[in-house]
Amino acid sequence: MTIHASTWLGRRKWVLAAVGLPVLIALWWAFRPEKLWVNEKVNEPAPFVSAGEPQPLFTGRLEGKAHQTSGRATIYKNPDGKLYLRLTDFTTSNGPDVHIVLARSDDNGLQQEIVKGDLDNIELGPLKGNQGDQNYDVPASTDLNKYRAVVVYCERFHAVFGLAGLETF
Repeated sequence: MTIHASTWLGRRKWVLAAVGLPVLIALWWAFRPEKLWVNEKVNEPAPFVSAGEPQPLFTGRLEGKAHQTSGRATIYKNPDGKLYLRLTDFTTSNGPDVHIVLARSDDNGLQQEIVKGDLDNIELGPLKGNQGDQNYDVPASTDLNKYRAVVVYCERFHAVFGLAGLETF
């Protein structure tokens, strides 16, 4: 019986390898375990224009939900009318599909670490780095009276890494 099992395994090892390798690659791609140990530090300067200082409109402290997150989120308006979000003293965990979004502060999904269903949000872009100061353009059509929460959001797993409720500066 033992000889029969080892012979069967010997004949099928190439089939097992051909099936197992793509499964392992798919699992690695889905979960990106190396990102748990890799920190990406970004230190972008504030996009100030020489003609004048930007005006801070809203600000809030980032607090962790599913992952430890900290820093300050501030929305500025340049003299030319362009809006941008600046994260300062920012730190969070890295992840496979983390984005910075603006969400409705009254969205019930933000109360949990994992959002059930869809999050009503405005995409600002993928996370540039999990540490340091960074800037994100805010679309001109954004209603900042409606979208008053900055969310560090993992789209793949619908996880809220951290969020900041924005208040008038």
